[in-house]
Amino acid sequence: MTDPRLCLREAKRLVIKIGSRLIAESPVGRPAALADQIVALRAQGREVVVVSSGAIALGIRRLRLPARPAELPGLQAAAAVGQSRLMANWEAAFAVHDVAIGQVLLTHDDMGDRRRFLSARHTLRALLDHGVVPIINENDTVATEEIKFGDNDQLAALVCNLVSADLLVILTDVEGVRGADGVRMPIVHDIERQAAPVAGGSRGDGVGSGGMASKVASARIVTRTGVPAVVAPGRQADVLPQLVAAADVGTLFVPGGDVLSSRKHWIAYGAKPAGQLTIDEGAVRALVEQHRSLLPAGILAIAGEFEVGDTVSVHGPDGRELARGLCGFAHAELGKIRGQQTAAIESLLGGKSPLEVIHRDDLVIL
Repeated sequence: MTDPRLCLREAKRLVIKIGSRLIAESPVGRPAALADQIVALRAQGREVVVVSSGAIALGIRRLRLPARPAELPGLQAAAAVGQSRLMANWEAAFAVHDVAIGQVLLTHDDMGDRRRFLSARHTLRALLDHGVVPIINENDTVATEEIKFGDNDQLAALVCNLVSADLLVILTDVEGVRGADGVRMPIVHDIERQAAPVAGGSRGDGVGSGGMASKVASARIVTRTGVPAVVAPGRQADVLPQLVAAADVGTLFVPGGDVLSSRKHWIAYGAKPAGQLTIDEGAVRALVEQHRSLLPAGILAIAGEFEVGDTVSVHGPDGRELARGLCGFAHAELGKIRGQQTAAIESLLGGKSPLEVIHRDDLVIL
């Protein structure tokens, strides 16, 4: 049987995420060591985008705070102080190699708005075309609870779609994902059966906001576009060159057969839902089993305020989210026609067509 890791040798564009703990324990040395490895990858003809945590951790240290702030303004203040220090360390690390870096700060709103998403894509591709290494972080100084990614693991997964990456590498402070027996899992083919049940939550150590559960969730997001993901030990020497040489390092998540297009991936994971639709069992079967569009007759309830073209989440009668899609009606108009059959809708709307609430081409089953 062919080793799934052999595909890593062909990766030409990588997104590499570095966790807060790795940066916090060595703010200067860690970027320097990783810059050496990234320059080695570039010498092989590969492009690299870095997603770096650590701004808040460095800000907490600089402000001499006793613990990670619990309130958002305190986190924003720490990020404002720490971001410049973080970038200065990355700048110094790559300056040794005469390689330019570019700072890119993103919020969920940037990813959720299609025009801003495409603008960010063009900017990042221009940076790569000029030989620049983009250093991306969440814009914590302005992000609010409603638009925060929650952790940079998810941000890194969305950046993979943004730059059409071939591989996501999440560097952390453990050797990889461990199974129920405590032993590292080298390969994961089925995330839901193999990795999700054993992934724990955040350690709550006051440094970062992620945890193994968030890394597994990010692997789930990125593998749906056919891109492999690796959770690997960031402290290990030359871990990046080893990974692309197909060495048995970390945990590799292998993409499955259900691959989303870039646009549908954006609908499912990039765009924050503006509202929620609850549908009946008949509509659930129509969407999931028959791959049909969502019609007004199957909608039981509507929540939120949204306009035509906004992303909405679709929930079954049991409350479980099963899909996301772009809505063809504003919430007020949809409220008038939900649960109605076609003839009644045409009368209410004066013959408006089409009648799909979410067309199947704009719908993603989660």
